[in-house]
Amino acid sequence: MTGEGGAPLAGGRTASLPIGHAVALGALHGPAELLPVSSSGHVLLVPAVLRWPSAALPGDVEKAFSVALHAGTLAGLLALVPWPAPATAVLTTAPAALAGLALEGPIEARLGGPRATAAGLLVGAAVLVAADARGPRHRDAADVGAADALAIGAAQALALWPGLSRLGLAIAAARLRGFDRPAAFLLGRQAGLGVVAGATALKALRLAQRGLPTGLRMPFAVGAGAALASTLAAAPLRRVTAVAPLAAERAALAGVALARLRRSAQ
Repeated sequence: MTGEGGAPLAGGRTASLPIGHAVALGALHGPAELLPVSSSGHVLLVPAVLRWPSAALPGDVEKAFSVALHAGTLAGLLALVPWPAPATAVLTTAPAALAGLALEGPIEARLGGPRATAAGLLVGAAVLVAADARGPRHRDAADVGAADALAIGAAQALALWPGLSRLGLAIAAARLRGFDRPAAFLLGRQAGLGVVAGATALKALRLAQRGLPTGLRMPFAVGAGAALASTLAAAPLRRVTAVAPLAAERAALAGVALARLRRSAQ
């Protein structure tokens, strides 16, 4: 697939998102959402490392594309991950929802760039490894209570810093609450459903009010389709409970991105 999507912007600039790149990023987003690696961090940094034109998308267009990818991924997640009990869902979702409404704008303005995202990958990897290393834990997912759900929800709220990984922080919180790895991964994935659904719906509403440039509609559509397909295809990743290899991958991407950014600045 070789077509290219582009749309004129203010000042004569053009937002460019080749169809093939949209498909590749959608294919990356689905599996990354099932793992504690930060799907948004990967979608931001991979184009920067590879010097794709999408790395230069204006902030509002990049956010709109992120909405499209999350919509596709959410559709896949709803088929793969069971919803938690209603009370648990409220407690895991509310802290992130409140923090997002209050702080999303200021945090994106200060921490939305590739360097801050790479730093978030590194910090999140360290937190995940440290929480996982605190000795054996034996609680299973059926043992989750209100305090556990609230702790996981508070951890998810910190993921407003791009790159930290909402799922990674939720898993870390669950591990610190005494859950074994399979339970922590399951609880983290369940906790994310409400957050992803709410954030996607809110941002999609804002996008509908602003409108989308005609030239970008096809790349957005195929990116969302690729995200859906890749999420469903990545279903076996639900069995993954490893931490060290995923943390190493995060650190490697962050290191490569920071090195590339440093060379570009010279």
